[in-house]
Amino acid sequence: MQNTAEYSCAYCGEPNLTFVDFSAGGQQSYIEDCQVCCRPNVLFIGIDEETLEIEISSEYEG
Repeated sequence: MQNTAEYSCAYCGEPNLTFVDFSAGGQQSYIEDCQVCCRPNVLFIGIDEETLEIEISSEYEG
């Protein structure tokens, strides 16, 4: 099962949409480039197993 979530780029602040793969577990982190400024963001994703609500935050890489 996959879903989407929106996060703000840690560099430029622009909103980005990303796919979240529920089969990868309830706590995930990976690097994804901003769709606007192309800089790498470290995404931290948490999925509530009961409601399937997604929490996402981003930080600078490095």
